[in-house]
Amino acid sequence: MKEIQPEYHTDISSSLYFSSIVSAFVPVKFYDYRPAKLGLSGLESGKADLLALPFETGSIQSLSCMHVVEHVGLGRYGDPINPQGDKEAAQELSRVISSGGNLLFVVPVGIPRIQFNAHRIYSYEQVIALFPDLKLKEFSLIPQYEKNGGLIMNADSHLVEKEQFACGCFWFQK
Repeated sequence: MKEIQPEYHTDISSSLYFSSIVSAFVPVKFYDYRPAKLGLSGLESGKADLLALPFETGSIQSLSCMHVVEHVGLGRYGDPINPQGDKEAAQELSRVISSGGNLLFVVPVGIPRIQFNAHRIYSYEQVIALFPDLKLKEFSLIPQYEKNGGLIMNADSHLVEKEQFACGCFWFQK
């Protein structure tokens, strides 16, 4: 967030821990199916559907969606089964980002597969393909096992191929 320095940050359904901490430094607008009932001065909460975000096209400068898209369309949280749900969600995130805007996007990466009905695990290339209108600014990796390096900033994308279930942290810009 420090490098981006937005007037405010918008988060779609990521962890409330993340949004709460960020709200201490920059105002955060948090959206989820279940709006958070928190009384923090820097945190607003509202209801939103990731497949039909209530924002104008190109209206958000700073956006995050972490550990959410991999679940969309698998029915785990009562959502309808939709094999293309993750792709539709990614299109919607891309739609609302403003020119020059930023997307912080986190999903499980490794050998691609669906752990039905829990989540998807993506290859590096699959994540990049989700956002054809965005440019990757930075990729960081948290390997499954600490012995493989802990947080790796500016990671080589080929490291993902050696993982079963790692955490891929992508910073995209439009």
